[in-house]
Amino acid sequence: MSLALLIDFGSTFTKILAVDLSSEEILAYAQSGTTVETDIMIGLRRAIDLLPDSVKKGPFSCKLSSSSAAGGLGMVTIGLIPQLSAEAARRAALGAGAKVLKVFSFRLATKELQELQELAPDILLLAGGTDGGNTEVILENARQLARSSMRCPIVVAGNKAATDEVNSILLQAGKTTLLTENVMPEVNVLNVEPTRKIIRKVFIERIIEAKGLKKAEDFVEGILMPTPTAVLRAAQLLSQGTAFNQGLGDLVIVDIGGATTDIHSIGMGNPIQAGVIRKGLPEPLVKRTVEGDLGLRYNARSILKFCGQGQIMKKACLSHSELSHKLEGLSQKVDFLPQSLEDLDLDFALASCAVKAAMERHAGNIETLWGPQGQFYLQYGKDLTGFEYLIGTGGIFIHHPQAAAILQKTLFSQEEPFSLRPRNPALYTDAQYCLFAVGLLADRFPDQALRIAKKYLKKWN
Repeated sequence: MSLALLIDFGSTFTKILAVDLSSEEILAYAQSGTTVETDIMIGLRRAIDLLPDSVKKGPFSCKLSSSSAAGGLGMVTIGLIPQLSAEAARRAALGAGAKVLKVFSFRLATKELQELQELAPDILLLAGGTDGGNTEVILENARQLARSSMRCPIVVAGNKAATDEVNSILLQAGKTTLLTENVMPEVNVLNVEPTRKIIRKVFIERIIEAKGLKKAEDFVEGILMPTPTAVLRAAQLLSQGTAFNQGLGDLVIVDIGGATTDIHSIGMGNPIQAGVIRKGLPEPLVKRTVEGDLGLRYNARSILKFCGQGQIMKKACLSHSELSHKLEGLSQKVDFLPQSLEDLDLDFALASCAVKAAMERHAGNIETLWGPQGQFYLQYGKDLTGFEYLIGTGGIFIHHPQAAAILQKTLFSQEEPFSLRPRNPALYTDAQYCLFAVGLLADRFPDQALRIAKKYLKKWN
């Protein structure tokens, strides 16, 4: 056997998979509460102790890991125009696996600078202006940051004509800077991959220590990537395949966690309806959105606030006082697992509301306008209606008996015809929680990783 141990230090649980690469089989899965507040190795050792004796002793040819511990990499982005460079910066951050805490546009006001300092992000992305365009705003924002108490690394990815001066301003103030190419060198032209590489590098080199993950590096081969990046890499592999194994084509992955609900889509999502014109920034082939207010544990109260008490109580059959008490408990005890039918009903209600809202935010939409020639339609974002596969991953899709029903909450509805959500995809769940592991294996063992993913996804329709 050629054994691989794949580890995910999640915000709620530390999960491990033991995989035989020769037979392309998952030998064992185990999980334990993540212990980032004390010693991350405690939770890992507890999970390993749950493995069968025949597996835990190895030997392992590789031990790879991802992490979203302590809520992942918190990031703030600053750009010039909300729909242009600020949006480009946001997309770069999300694609790198960051959790975007806030997006600022134009010159930072005094109140905004104070808010930025209170957010205390792990990393800041400063963009603004196309190459050869506006330099005044990014320079003024650099001066504001220089006067601030910010101590996190600042990635500079704006107008190249201003980069050297921006860097000088920040360095003189004792800030740590990382310079890269402009995220938007021309209007409506995105160049986000160089910035994403820098953000991933910062995560690996700096944030690991801040999150207490340094202690795990002697056991594993280093933290390879943020967990969302691992899932996104698995989505790419499943969609596009390899030189020797065909992929599935256009797909969407829904990832429900304790802190966030993430949506990954692979496919261009161009207009497929007659008379629809695409508008706004071009959509990336590989897209990820993170909803930091839609986690099932840390942000259970946020789901209540967003979706409304009536929606949750209708599905969970709880009184107002019971609901308030239970949500408070979930936010305090984030590793809680359902113990009763009532608990399962509440998780179903929270997950249903979270995935519906997350998909609405991720999918494109149609806007109806009237002109001299009559009615016409504009499409903003991706059209997911024709995507053929929809995959759910996360603990709730493993353990909940209504996993498929949760996934169905993301689908297109005639009640909201202008929201371009998937219309009739094949439904799958990551029943073995292997997608993060597939992403970790994708670069070293792409063909084995792809076949493992296809083998262990559970089909529902």
